[in-house]
Amino acid sequence: MFFHIKELQYHAKPSKPDPVFARQLQEALGGQYGEISVMMQYLWQGFNSRADPKYRDLLFDTGTEEIGHVEMFATMIARLLDDAPFEDQKAAYDSDPAIAAIMGGTNPQHAIVSGLGALPADAMGYPWNAKYIISSGNLLADFRANLNAESQGRLQVVRLYGMTDDPGVRDMLSFLIARDTMHQNQWYAAVRELEERENDIVVPTTFPRRLEKEEVAYTLFNFSRGSESSKGRWASGPSMDGRGQFNYVAEPQPFAGAPKLKPAPFLYHDTMPPKSMM
Repeated sequence: MFFHIKELQYHAKPSKPDPVFARQLQEALGGQYGEISVMMQYLWQGFNSRADPKYRDLLFDTGTEEIGHVEMFATMIARLLDDAPFEDQKAAYDSDPAIAAIMGGTNPQHAIVSGLGALPADAMGYPWNAKYIISSGNLLADFRANLNAESQGRLQVVRLYGMTDDPGVRDMLSFLIARDTMHQNQWYAAVRELEERENDIVVPTTFPRRLEKEEVAYTLFNFSRGSESSKGRWASGPSMDGRGQFNYVAEPQPFAGAPKLKPAPFLYHDTMPPKSMM
């Protein structure tokens, strides 16, 4: 069961209305790497977890915290829209092209659809999509996805921090940036722990190596002009999993010839092949 606690985890109060920035904050709420995404990702991974209870508990701890962050963003957006003089803005919009260009940054759905409230959507109004989240059942793969999600989310919130001078907004974003720091560290710690426990870094760790084409398992093929990629750690020396040696192929050759497909049956009305192929 979940219980809602009425107090916010942290302050979410701007110093003044700003409907333009309210739209920008929508990205950190309902965008691909926004708070709704990490909330749903961690909770879904927790719901589906069959592994060690400590990982399940970590997922629920963090997913439930992210529910609170969603509420903080929704509250901040609503307050940025409070007392926003939409009628005055409309008059200015109609009379001054320069102001019209600025006010083009507002989201009319904040007034029309949500009644001065936040939307489960990104900054462009695109609705939040469950396709954004990853819950594979493999915790090593999932925790790596979580680390990426927190990295991208923190990057976007830091950018938003630089796009406003409102001390109240910055105060909340500063708190969330710090929480993203913790979440990146915790997922990285969990990834390293699983790698050490399973003695592997390749997902899934249980797939029999003999079934791989091992001759290409540690080869970097030079498929772009230039050879700069040959200078990296990934091009020579022991592989990261300790099971092979990296090697670099400067001029890769195909393993197979050009494919030749049979003509499609007449029923499918395909393009007629040249007579040489018939």
